[in-house]
Amino acid sequence: MPREQVILECTEAKAEKKPASRYFGTRNKKLQLSRIELRKYNPHLRRHTLHREIK
Repeated sequence: MPREQVILECTEAKAEKKPASRYFGTRNKKLQLSRIELRKYNPHLRRHTLHREIK
């Protein structure tokens, strides 16, 4: 199967010492070789922030 499950975690919440929001998603291993970065909503900060893939 070329798709794998990934976890996206907020990067801005760590800097502000607040709880980080996490999202689950999938990516195609064959087409996307680098880590995913998406803008998602963080309910603790009440705004859209950058979420990066973690291992």
